[in-house]
Amino acid sequence: MIGEPAAAVHATSHRGVAEPRPEQRIRLLGKDSGWPMIRPILLGALAQLSAVGLMALSGWLLSRAAQHPPVLYLMSAIVAVRALGIGRGVFRYRERIAGHDVALRWQAKLRLRVFERLADGRPLRRGGDLLARVLADVDAVQDLVVRVMVPVASTAIVIIAASAAITFISWPAGVLLLVGSVLSGVLVPLLIARGSAAATASMAPLRAELADQVDEVARARQGLVANGADAAALGRLSTVSRRLAAAERRAAYWSGLAGGLQWSITGLVIVGSLLIGGSAVVDHGLDPVYLAVFALTPLALHEVVAQLPVTAQTWLRTRTSLHRVAALLSRPLTRSTGTRTATAADSEIALQVKDLTVGWPGTAAVVAGFELTLRRGERVALIGPSGRGKSTIAQTIMGFLPPVAGSILVPHRLGYLAQDAHLFDTTVAENVRIGAKDASDAEVRAALTSVGLDFDLDRQVGEYGAAISGGEARRLALARLEVSRSCAGDFDLLIMDEPTEHLDRNNAEAITELVMTVPARTAVLVITHDPRLMSCCDRVVHL
Repeated sequence: MIGEPAAAVHATSHRGVAEPRPEQRIRLLGKDSGWPMIRPILLGALAQLSAVGLMALSGWLLSRAAQHPPVLYLMSAIVAVRALGIGRGVFRYRERIAGHDVALRWQAKLRLRVFERLADGRPLRRGGDLLARVLADVDAVQDLVVRVMVPVASTAIVIIAASAAITFISWPAGVLLLVGSVLSGVLVPLLIARGSAAATASMAPLRAELADQVDEVARARQGLVANGADAAALGRLSTVSRRLAAAERRAAYWSGLAGGLQWSITGLVIVGSLLIGGSAVVDHGLDPVYLAVFALTPLALHEVVAQLPVTAQTWLRTRTSLHRVAALLSRPLTRSTGTRTATAADSEIALQVKDLTVGWPGTAAVVAGFELTLRRGERVALIGPSGRGKSTIAQTIMGFLPPVAGSILVPHRLGYLAQDAHLFDTTVAENVRIGAKDASDAEVRAALTSVGLDFDLDRQVGEYGAAISGGEARRLALARLEVSRSCAGDFDLLIMDEPTEHLDRNNAEAITELVMTVPARTAVLVITHDPRLMSCCDRVVHL
């Protein structure tokens, strides 16, 4: 729709280099992120160690203070408690920043790769499912870093460090703490992951299916109601919604079971630690102040490992989402031997197409051996039966589709009026500014006036332009071209696809007049079935 520089070369052919598998493509996002990934893990471990140390040292301090020693004997512990309390918050804050920095970088890289792969023009049939993959499923990279990788790695460090510290005081208590932590932090999450695997893995596809059903019903609501099919469509939507709710309930059940098992294990470890500690006090002269440390350390570690069952379920969910993204990345690249290059700035040739073969990626060629040359200021009508590939040629010239074969020579500034130009569900002004995002209100009004529209700039056009007529929608699309021309200069080549289609005589004549009043140096290629528009052109090319 808007003017844009022509790409130097638009070729998406394979170059003989083996591409990584889908899972490898996603892993490669972090190949240059070794230190940034280590940083949030270490900060997370420090935050959790501060929390565990705070609990254990507080217990020791209270027990020691109960013995009424000189206060100076407690000063080091008092200062350490304050330092651990402050450090816990500081390290957690820094860990969140570092973790989200890595996650957002990976997310941006992955989303860019998805957009690049989708830009080959391959038809995509399920809009709701595609939206879920591009948005929610790509966002799963953030959960992978922040809620899986960082917590698992930092928790492992804390468990080892805490068990080693208790072992230094009493090795049986240290071994018991390690065993209990492994049970709570490894075996329970694995059990929960296994039990809830089917439910958790089904959530992303079900959410995508629900989005697809909602999108379908919203788009076809009038036709569904008119043909009495609305009840059946809503029934299908309700079925998917119930399946999703059932999967969420099953996952929540296993999550609750994990919490109960972990608390039971923690309680047993506390009791066992007190028994071991009591025996050591009686038989081996262990200082009784350590009993509080034995009791409170498992409680502190419980807060650390309690997140791991949820982490396991998050991993299952993110793995499913990333597999869905990988399916997009694994779409085979479009094979193309065609080229699309820019003309010289002073060339009199506005468009030169030689031996062009066009078609949608993944389908048979629509047109082969097409030839066309336009000089600056020339107006040419491209005609032919519906379905012969006229619009496909226009989209290939614009660079929206790669040329299957042949060569295209295009100028620097191109303008394009699509056959069904998309109108966004926003104001008239914002729709016009698609042509020039920095256009002032005065420039937008001038563009509207030039196409015969007297709209308030804040008027809402509705979804897909539902609040305005077909003729007004076509004029609004033309206003985008006008505002682009007024802000960035005249087009070198203007391509219009069926500008008068489905319009009444008056609107068609008005748009025909607008088409033919473009600047003298602008070449025009118009795709049309309208004899009046053909008569205004310098020549007619039959396809």
